[in-house]
Amino acid sequence: MFLENKTSDSKFRGWIEVICGSMFSGKTEELIRRLNRAKIAKQKVEIFKPIIDTRYDEENVVSHDENTILSTAVETSSQILLYTNDVDVVGIDEAQFFDTELVSVCNKLANSGIRVIVAGLDMDYLGKPFGPLPSLLATAEYVTKVHAICMNCGNLAQYSHRIIGNDKLVVLGEKDSYEPLCRVCYNKNLLKKKSN
Repeated sequence: MFLENKTSDSKFRGWIEVICGSMFSGKTEELIRRLNRAKIAKQKVEIFKPIIDTRYDEENVVSHDENTILSTAVETSSQILLYTNDVDVVGIDEAQFFDTELVSVCNKLANSGIRVIVAGLDMDYLGKPFGPLPSLLATAEYVTKVHAICMNCGNLAQYSHRIIGNDKLVVLGEKDSYEPLCRVCYNKNLLKKKSN
């Protein structure tokens, strides 16, 4: 489905791929896999992440399985355009933490013939669409929704349930702060919280 070989066709056009899902679903793992394959195909690759994401490393994109790929941390999505001259593929991790300008940036890159691969949470801990991801999902040529495993029942999970008491929208955390849940278990937890 995804072109990983260089092409000499002058009609080559860029596109946007979005990898989305809950926490612990393998989004970053899939992003790294695709970017490494592009590197094997001798394509010029640049990877970006939001500067606020320092959970594992300040520079590298790191999956929960500890696979890493060198990246550039940027403060705003428009800064990505400063680093993308003469590249074939752009990878963007934790897209939900970027500003809404990310959609325009991704479209500019794709319109200039660059393959753009974006990974991020499609929903926040409240189960609502998160940041620029809904608009990216609407404009992307390819969308891959990955799932975690529900920590309560073992079914496929698509919700990132926050298990610590904090009402801020953005709370960086790992397994000590979040757990993946399926729809049924997520809704049970919401009812439990409302009744307390």
